Amino acid sequence: MLCNSSYSFLMISHEPITACLLSAAFFGALGSSFIYGYNLSVVNAPASFIKAFYNKTWIERYGEPIAAETVTLLWSITVSIFAIGGLLGALSVSSIIRVLGRKGTLLLNNGFAVIAALLLALGETAKSFEMLIVGRFIIGVDSGIALSVLPMYLGEITPKHIRGSIGQFNSILICLGVFTGQVLGLPELLGQVSRWNHLFSFLAVPAVLQLCVLPFLPESPRYLLMERRDEAGAERAFQRFLGKKDVSQELEEVHAEARAQDNVQRASVLQLLKNPAVHWQLITIMITMACYQLCGLNAIWYYTNGILLEAGFAKNIIPYITLSTGAIETLAAIASGLVIERIGRKPLLIFGFSAMAVFFSLLTVFLNFQDSVSWMPYLSYICILAVIASFCSGPGGIPFILTGELFEQSYRPAAFMIAGTVNWLSNFAVGLLFPFIQKLQSFAFLVFVVVCILGSIYLYFVLPETKNQTFMDISQSFAKINKISAPAQEMELVLSMKPDVNGKAQDVTNMDSSS
Repeated sequence: MLCNSSYSFLMISHEPITACLLSAAFFGALGSSFIYGYNLSVVNAPASFIKAFYNKTWIERYGEPIAAETVTLLWSITVSIFAIGGLLGALSVSSIIRVLGRKGTLLLNNGFAVIAALLLALGETAKSFEMLIVGRFIIGVDSGIALSVLPMYLGEITPKHIRGSIGQFNSILICLGVFTGQVLGLPELLGQVSRWNHLFSFLAVPAVLQLCVLPFLPESPRYLLMERRDEAGAERAFQRFLGKKDVSQELEEVHAEARAQDNVQRASVLQLLKNPAVHWQLITIMITMACYQLCGLNAIWYYTNGILLEAGFAKNIIPYITLSTGAIETLAAIASGLVIERIGRKPLLIFGFSAMAVFFSLLTVFLNFQDSVSWMPYLSYICILAVIASFCSGPGGIPFILTGELFEQSYRPAAFMIAGTVNWLSNFAVGLLFPFIQKLQSFAFLVFVVVCILGSIYLYFVLPETKNQTFMDISQSFAKINKISAPAQEMELVLSMKPDVNGKAQDVTNMDSSS
């Protein structure tokens, strides 16, 4: 089985990433983040074919061509209902994981992906554009659940010194999904009038692969210990994820966090909102997640073709140019995952948003002069690539990592629910408002410059660095700004746990751990 080997594929900070942990990160993200990314790009290539299908179905039903306003409305619903489904999925996460846990929720979520794939792939055969709309809604629900549960699962199964790198699997697989959607959408592959429905049937492939692997991987040990009170199960899970027998230090860290919390039972959203001890964590996550969507990258994905046409590129080469944007996005996400534990979350976030502001500003300048200088469109294209790379260097994945890091166990599900709600409402707002923002023409991207600058300023003054910190360390770093006293006694207990010569944890302060 995948988790029986402690074979090290990668060494970070003198400790191995085991096959079990790597499998959980990759296959967990494959059946979750990858599907979300794929759905961001997959509707671009077959857009004209789907609209033609709507028209053909309308004629067969009503004996007359569909009105231009109606087909525009149907297409807008098809695109935007994905975000509405995502919002519903995010709102349902807390209830589902209460019953099924992290791993069980991910497994259930694959069912939504398979159902959506069937509806989207068979809609043309059934002559029902309603099936496409419902399918997009269901795959939105799948994505809403995935983007909340997967970062939670990865954050809880990973040692603190590699939590950022493993967490970036979420971002990397989103980017890989976008890139895959672009590749399969090429005219030489599935971007044809006779094959476009197969683009959607492909959704079932990563879901089935996750269904084949995830059952053999452990549940989150923190969930097992703190919510299920299954210490033996938690110990086995830690052993398999970390590839070592003695996990007493990890278990004691979780016990200390449980003792330090006022309420070890899962808190509701209302309790989270009312608790002054987490106010600034909550504000930080809401602002970071809003900036993740409102920084303008989704506007580029939704309207890439239009932006490139306005930049002066020939229509027949645009699919291949779009392909290069997906490749840059994937490479930048991988690079971010490799350096996040050295540079830290805060510098990467601030750099990413600041660089986006710079390149959006340059793009505005270049678009204003593209009619007067023949080579100016190429500079516009370079700016688009630079914006994408800047986004993926930090803002593209770190907000999800932070949501798991800034909250202790009892508040984490509610925090992901709130973060997911902000994420999907912002996503919907960008898709809805950008056509109006486009009326500013070449100055449209200045709106996103403002968002990126304000986000960078807030993060600089408020966000602490969270790399290589326990969840209790991070909570204590917010204690001063929240104007509360930190759980110092339990914090000292965690910080005092040092490995002895035999690798076992010992309390160097001689503190009574039951106090």
